[in-house]
Amino acid sequence: MIRQSRRKRLVLVPVLALLLAVSGCFQRLEPGAVSQPGDPIELLEAGQLKTCTHLPYPPFQSTENDEIVGFDVDVVDEVAKRIGANQVIFDTSFEGIETGQSFEIGDCDVAAAGMTITPERERVMDFSDPYFDALQSLLVRTGSDISSLADLRGKTLGVQQGTTGEEYATREQQKNGYRTIQFEDLALLQTAVLTGRVEAGINDNGVLYDYAKDNPKTTVSAEFDTGDRYGIAVRKGNGALLAKINEVLAQIEADGTYDQLYLKWFGRKPDSSDERER
Repeated sequence: MIRQSRRKRLVLVPVLALLLAVSGCFQRLEPGAVSQPGDPIELLEAGQLKTCTHLPYPPFQSTENDEIVGFDVDVVDEVAKRIGANQVIFDTSFEGIETGQSFEIGDCDVAAAGMTITPERERVMDFSDPYFDALQSLLVRTGSDISSLADLRGKTLGVQQGTTGEEYATREQQKNGYRTIQFEDLALLQTAVLTGRVEAGINDNGVLYDYAKDNPKTTVSAEFDTGDRYGIAVRKGNGALLAKINEVLAQIEADGTYDQLYLKWFGRKPDSSDERER
């Protein structure tokens, strides 16, 4: 298992504050507090929507010119605008996010990290309605004859720590006879494929297609429909904020904002194969 030290980074993402519409809607979040839809929005710091994420995971979140940008960043910005807050982004370990630790220690109000909704994660955090569908996929070097997990027998598959791709690879490992190597983040996994350290890497199709587009020595050779759907997470019991997130997701789908953001980051508008549950 490869581990890489990571400093937590803080980036302030400015948005337009709707001061008149939301004056007085904030109250400071108290430890263990429970809120219901319609209650005042509870934030760790008034006027700041603190978002935990894990970099890099383009096109959902990555750094460009010292600024954190991406599809998830823009979606959460829409939430922040509608509650009159500025989004503040923390780069932290994905393991800390998906285990709920980031909420327990008060790092964030929301987590948006290309994170699949799973029963295990739902036990430690609450999720919004799904906002993105994903497939697991294989990244290989261009020219490789690996087009399935079965083709990896006796070979090495790279996985990212704490992800549903790692879970899927582990479930299928005995049947297909490959060895796995764990990486802390997506960039290390992708580089391992590019340099030939592993014969293939598994992760969500959106990020691997994005990487292969800019790295023609690699290609996506297979996809697996595992039913992965991304959600925005909040601390368990923060019902007021969760209800607002769901409201905004419905609004941006209805008014076309979602399609515009999708086009911006994926180069096309979502089609019928990208249906999202609401």
